[in-house]
Amino acid sequence: MLLLLAVVQTACVSEPATLPAVDERWRAAASKARAIACEKLAPNIPGFALAVAVDGRIVWSEAFGFADLEAKRRTTPETQFRIGSVSKPLTAAAVAQLHESGKLDIDAPVQRYVPTFPDKGATITTRLLGGHLAGMRHYQGDEFTLNQRFPTVTAGLAIFQNDPLIAPPGTRYAYSSYGFNLISAVVEGASGEPFLAYMSRHVFKPLGMTHTAADKNDSLIANRTRFYERTASGGFVLCAPVDNSYKWAGGGFLSTAEDLVRFGSAHLSPGLLKSTTLELLFTPQRTKSGEATGYGIGWNITTDTLGHRYVSHGGGSVGGTTAFGVDRDSRVVIALVTNLSEARLAPVQEIRLVFDSVAARR
Repeated sequence: MLLLLAVVQTACVSEPATLPAVDERWRAAASKARAIACEKLAPNIPGFALAVAVDGRIVWSEAFGFADLEAKRRTTPETQFRIGSVSKPLTAAAVAQLHESGKLDIDAPVQRYVPTFPDKGATITTRLLGGHLAGMRHYQGDEFTLNQRFPTVTAGLAIFQNDPLIAPPGTRYAYSSYGFNLISAVVEGASGEPFLAYMSRHVFKPLGMTHTAADKNDSLIANRTRFYERTASGGFVLCAPVDNSYKWAGGGFLSTAEDLVRFGSAHLSPGLLKSTTLELLFTPQRTKSGEATGYGIGWNITTDTLGHRYVSHGGGSVGGTTAFGVDRDSRVVIALVTNLSEARLAPVQEIRLVFDSVAARR
């Protein structure tokens, strides 16, 4: 049976991370943020974690609720959650690195790196794929909940590679996780390494992202949460099992809030990537007709209510909803990871503004 007893959290059960000493400004901000999380998030989500970094330093990290409701196993800052489409900015970092090194021409036809991908009669490039401008379709039917194992990245392309384009490349913004699946095959072809190995060696390990990995359902992952969806009566049930082997790059990674803010902080200044490459990622692409899309390569690009340059991505997965953002001006990076499908995460913006207001007074 997948059903559990209906559970509604009546208390804000949390576990703060052990962090180096932070000054009183951030402790006060964390106290306000925690109150928001307890009031507006904890009653509605089985388990979640929040982290905030400022100028590359984590100033608040706390986990709330339960990773396993039935066993009453509490979440911790090390609990790994499905991050869904927040996998896309992670993948974009690999594209950016290979572009910098000269191994990947992002404006070359993808067949240069993935020769088995069918010719669509129009040029599909990595740049277009990374900006959802390639005319690639998104999930259809029950594909989002697929529970089928694919042995390789290239094997997973079989789901969509023979389908027609939904628009000529460059003419229309159309969000497509499958476009990022194809990018993962491009990364393999350009680097000569398996996609997951490349991500681990060149993105995760250099940034100390020790709790970010592929969500392999045939592997025992000690810190992985269980995954839930809400019932009509307000309780929670375990999600049906899924296999994310067909969509690592677009929606298949596990991570923690702390790892995500480490990743986001690495995009505040040159280091992991050069300044020109950061601008490549963070410049909104345009259609052939000149219409701005609000999306760069793997990142949503906006100006927030404070007039700050804000880059972000959300993630929805089976048993997980994630919010992740980088304020390039206040240098505040925030991540919220949960173990609930279609969780309502609007309060995360209130929490971000708490830290933004302190950052503005520095």
